[in-house]
Amino acid sequence: MLAWYQARLASRPLLTQSLTTSLLFGIGDITAQQLIEHRGLANHDLLRTARMASYGGLVFGPAATTWFRLLQSHVRFPSSPNRTILARVAADQGLFAPTFIGIFLSSMAVLEGGSVTEKLSSSYWPALSANYLIWPFVQLVNFKFVPLQHRVLFVNVISIGWNCYLSFLNSSAGTEAVPPQEEAVKMA
Repeated sequence: MLAWYQARLASRPLLTQSLTTSLLFGIGDITAQQLIEHRGLANHDLLRTARMASYGGLVFGPAATTWFRLLQSHVRFPSSPNRTILARVAADQGLFAPTFIGIFLSSMAVLEGGSVTEKLSSSYWPALSANYLIWPFVQLVNFKFVPLQHRVLFVNVISIGWNCYLSFLNSSAGTEAVPPQEEAVKMA
């Protein structure tokens, strides 16, 4: 299986990473609905899972793949590998994370027929705050130890829990049932 995945990565990296991201975003939503919200199969919201998987494959997968390549080629300090890693984490957390949390919440609001302004005002800061509890450390490991071609996959595997949280936060039950800060601490 790993050899097959490696071959797909070598021949079609953007497509492979986007499809992988779609699958794992969907798994994150299924996890949120079944293990966190206890909806059961009869009450599973398939459209919500489809929205998450679509966002993962069409927006986040291509963006993250391109972003990691950009960081690899433009954020480099040849005399100091540790400085390179810290600069990449700073760029990722200072630019990519705040932007894509906003894009995610806005996209979900539009796809759900809701208000982008309301979604952002109720969920953006809790999501960004929770992000900063988890992702700087994940990205330190990612940029230090994971080869470029596997960085999106590494992030996607870790993201199963994160996407579960985002899906929960994004859902109306998630924003009413548990304060996002408390849920993020429980998941960390």
